[in-house]
Amino acid sequence: MVLLIIIGVALIALAIYYWVTPAGSLPSFFPGHLAGSAHKHVKHGLVAVVVGIASLLGAWMLSGKQGESLSDPPQA
Repeated sequence: MVLLIIIGVALIALAIYYWVTPAGSLPSFFPGHLAGSAHKHVKHGLVAVVVGIASLLGAWMLSGKQGESLSDPPQA
């Protein structure tokens, strides 16, 4: 669960970095690096934020109550 939170936060930070940094200024190992380009990768950032939110939602779902299921009858 902690790993999902770390991945989610890192991907959201990466999305912001993609949105504010021109393609020519991205590190060369990043997908979308284009030397000398002033283009910003909106789609790369959008995918990163969607996957980051999905990761955080997965961590939230895993943090729920353990051992209780909907099929258990209520105790009187």
